[in-house]
Amino acid sequence: MVMPLARGLSILSAFGPERQWWSNQEIAQQTGIPAPSVLRLLRSLVALGYLYHDASSRKYALAPASLALGYAAVVDPEVMRFASAEMHRFAEATDTYLLLGTRDRLDIIILDTQTGSHAMLDLRLFPGMRMQIAYSLMGWALLSALPDEERHYLQAQVESSAGSDWPPTIRRRMNEKIKQVRELGFCMLHGEWEPELACVAAPVCITGRSPLVLGCVGRTSRMAQLRMELELGPLLVATAQRLRERLSTRK
Repeated sequence: MVMPLARGLSILSAFGPERQWWSNQEIAQQTGIPAPSVLRLLRSLVALGYLYHDASSRKYALAPASLALGYAAVVDPEVMRFASAEMHRFAEATDTYLLLGTRDRLDIIILDTQTGSHAMLDLRLFPGMRMQIAYSLMGWALLSALPDEERHYLQAQVESSAGSDWPPTIRRRMNEKIKQVRELGFCMLHGEWEPELACVAAPVCITGRSPLVLGCVGRTSRMAQLRMELELGPLLVATAQRLRERLSTRK
């Protein structure tokens, strides 16, 4: 492990849509890196164009070099345009809120969102935002797409990170949803965490690439469990299949 590199990447990972500006001390608290080391790394990242420093507030934000690196890491622009178009069609046809994500360490990072014009739902989720794999249906769906050895390792990391806060009910539910994906191609939650929200999730498995995951969210009043199982789940799997076929041709 090259610690300066690991620390520099940890600093870049602290930034996101929900918090764009950080001070030296705030970054030190967030990352656990000593403040003097943070300051040295921040100066290097500013000099390389990965961070911007505002002298008046003495805070830092992501600069264009970081954005370019992030966009390049996701998928190529043509594929993202195709994914957005497929997601928009799904959201409009089903009056739901649709998300596309991928894994970043122990989180799902959102790549794109599309909302049906009659969805009557505003989740305020944006590309770059994160949700924990441990507590999200999209995270569990993505786990189901991993080879057993990798999945077991990642589940162990998730539980270790949660520590004593990891309830047995969550472990059981995670395993149930992984099994559900393998049986149906998708998994569902209907008002189990938020009484007003229902969600369906399906992985996008791509040979030679990290898996993606689709999540369809709507109000329980408009997404009956039978509709989720007979209509929305199969439609989501079909959308995932089209994305898989398109991505598989882009090597």
